[in-house]
Amino acid sequence: MEKQMNKRYNEIASFLWVGAVTFMADYVILFVLTEYLGMYFLCSSACSFLIAIILNYFLCVRFVFKPVNKQSWQHGIIFILFSLSGLLLNQLLMWFFVSIAGMYYMAAKIFSACLVTIWNFLTKRKAVMLEVQQ
Repeated sequence: MEKQMNKRYNEIASFLWVGAVTFMADYVILFVLTEYLGMYFLCSSACSFLIAIILNYFLCVRFVFKPVNKQSWQHGIIFILFSLSGLLLNQLLMWFFVSIAGMYYMAAKIFSACLVTIWNFLTKRKAVMLEVQQ
């Protein structure tokens, strides 16, 4: 039982590390697209999030959910679909925090990312581990 708990803690720590790397990429891309290319914050938020989804997928399969050696394209699609639901949640939160609550979009991204991280862990773990459970 203790070994199982340590494995889960290591999995969560790895997920958070991968998430931090992915978040930094997302955050920098959001800033560049908005500030330097003049893109509307919701468009740049969607673009940066989509790029981060791809990076996150490869890092999660490689470093987080280690029992999974080979992913079929179907599992990749499921992972991406769960990520797209995270995109929807991210966009709704960004809209709310910026347009309704009046937050600066870069601050809103931090709050949004915290909430979406929880969603992503729960859904992506399920998607990646489907093959292991079968």
